[in-house]
Amino acid sequence: MPGKVWLVGAGPGDPGLLTLKGARALAQCDVLVYDYLASAAIVALARPGCERIYVGKKAGEHTLSQDEITALIVELGRGGKKVVRLKGGDVFVFARGGEEARALAEAGVPFEIVPGITSAIAAPAYAGIPVTHRAHNTAFTVVTGHEDPAKGASSLDFAKLANRKATTIFLMAMGNLAAIVAELQRHGLEDDTPVAIVHEGTKPAQEVLVATIGTVIGEVARSGITAPAVVVVGDVVREREHIRWFDAQPLFGKRVLVTRPAHQSDDVAMLLWEAGAEPILAPTIAIGPPDDLTAARDAATRVRDYAWVVFTSRNGVDAFFDRLGELGRDARAFGDVRIAAIGPKTAAALACRGIRVDLIPATFVNEAVAAALLTRTAPGERILVYRAQEARDVLPQTLREHGRAVDVVAAYATRFVDDPELAAKARRADIVTFTSSSTVHGFVHNVADAAHVLSATTVAAIGPITAQTARDAGIRVDVVADEFTVEGLVRALTVPAA
Repeated sequence: MPGKVWLVGAGPGDPGLLTLKGARALAQCDVLVYDYLASAAIVALARPGCERIYVGKKAGEHTLSQDEITALIVELGRGGKKVVRLKGGDVFVFARGGEEARALAEAGVPFEIVPGITSAIAAPAYAGIPVTHRAHNTAFTVVTGHEDPAKGASSLDFAKLANRKATTIFLMAMGNLAAIVAELQRHGLEDDTPVAIVHEGTKPAQEVLVATIGTVIGEVARSGITAPAVVVVGDVVREREHIRWFDAQPLFGKRVLVTRPAHQSDDVAMLLWEAGAEPILAPTIAIGPPDDLTAARDAATRVRDYAWVVFTSRNGVDAFFDRLGELGRDARAFGDVRIAAIGPKTAAALACRGIRVDLIPATFVNEAVAAALLTRTAPGERILVYRAQEARDVLPQTLREHGRAVDVVAAYATRFVDDPELAAKARRADIVTFTSSSTVHGFVHNVADAAHVLSATTVAAIGPITAQTARDAGIRVDVVADEFTVEGLVRALTVPAA
């Protein structure tokens, strides 16, 4: 039986611009066939175990020819595979998706088209250039700057394109830019017509060169700007002066190393993208079961024996409900037991499972949890602390010193992730973030000379405990969040200190 092929437009680079339908296709595919322009963050959305085949094509460098790519997806579809053919931008805008779709149709392989946001519109938008504007133009044209060489002669009507009031957007034009400009000038386009070249549009590496038809070739030579780029010609380019926004973001162009566990990286990565930064995902720790699950299972079995249960992380919540699931039970197991969460993220993880917490401290550290619990409990009351195997003892110790009966249960363990490339990734970064003491320990585990490697890099910590752990390892800390969440950490990086 044949499989199915989804021809998916990945959009221009920002992973937030992938469509929901495209993400659903990635989540179910057996094989991912992807291009040079497909963002790594989008490629990472393919389901675990999916076979990934890179067929990148950029100017002068083709991993596979177009005929070989088409033959590959037809063969995979015929073999019963669910295949996503991931293409930069939109499938049908100068991406040869029409040829691939026709080959699939002729081969009898079921397929589906998932349109993407074309760079022809998105790259100018991220540069602050609207492709239409009532004060400047009444039409826009999207043109290839790289026609099929087999045609022998250009089929572009430069007489019509040489109109500053009808915006023209050239894709794949950098290699032929001089010839295109010469043709526009020859057909009467004024030398003072504005031109913008948007390199790596929608990405933190975005560069925008603004010139005129008369100066653009010289400016390109001077600046060294290269493909991939979108060229916009027309008076709409002037709007960039007023509505430039993306490259005005507070972290625009910064590379930020994210050291938290892989399964928890998405939220901080998206916040960084929205602030204009490029996240470099480099988890230094992974979350797994504790050395012995007996106590964790037993605590879930007799949870109603406690007056309070304290969760100090989302990982503890996940682990507790994993144990309940093994017992065939759910949130009803808590009965009227009161629940404390160290912070809003942990509380949100509980809320997703139908549990409304009774206590969140004003500051999201164990010391604050202990202080708040002492005001709500009496000596002799039983408290379960469900936490990491390696956690600090300040919370249970403080409670015990004040007469509370505390059981500490290892819900999960953090283990170092070995990454021989971590030092090189850190050197590429402008900012390195640590979201827990464990991420610091994992970094030092991989990078013996961590203090030296980070000596010229901005180091940001999610809170004072994490910052002190870094300092104890000899690492200078430049930024400490006031609110001990990933949102607070990114805010600390983007809002200058008073």
